[in-house]
Amino acid sequence: MSSGELLHIQPQELQFPFELRKQISCSLQLSNKTDNYVAFKVKTTNPKKYCVRPNTGVVMPRSTCDVIVTMQAQKEAPPDMQCKDKFLLQSVVASPGATTKDITPEMFNKESGHDVEECKLRVVYVAPPQPPSPVREGSDEDSSPRASVSENGHSSAAEFTGASKAFNERGEHQDASFEARALISKELLRRDAGRSRGGVPFIYVVLVGIIGLILGFLLKRT
Repeated sequence: MSSGELLHIQPQELQFPFELRKQISCSLQLSNKTDNYVAFKVKTTNPKKYCVRPNTGVVMPRSTCDVIVTMQAQKEAPPDMQCKDKFLLQSVVASPGATTKDITPEMFNKESGHDVEECKLRVVYVAPPQPPSPVREGSDEDSSPRASVSENGHSSAAEFTGASKAFNERGEHQDASFEARALISKELLRRDAGRSRGGVPFIYVVLVGIIGLILGFLLKRT
């Protein structure tokens, strides 16, 4: 910050993020720390290249004023991005209650005995702000299939385990049914052999056979 007796100027450099074929602006803040009305005027070494608004004005006591400096679009970049343009800000005490209409070129004439403060400002080109790096689209896509494969893998394993368990249980029921039918068949053969030896009634053999078939059917259903 430039600390003059009349105006404090911030910043002391005009920094433009240079880009070809693009109009660029930056601002100055003028702070009046005194109890006087202060008139100011902004000059530049290259008036065709820059637009200053306002280029003259009055800063009231204990107040601030913003000045916008706009650089016209440039077709070519300067060598080594160095700029030799300069600005000069002049300030002088004005009469109480003065406005912009009361400002005259004579107020900033030192030869007329006016106490004029001057502050020189240089122009600096800086690199334009870089846009944020875009997120690669493949990153999300690469991760998603792996996650889904893993999830599908767990699901398939669970389904396979359940199917195996059901198959084993079914096999156990089938084995039990087969063993029961085998026992009934043995019992029928034994009874048939006893009947041939001891004369067991035929109706008894028929009843045992029917009971064996019913038991086999029930075991097969379970």
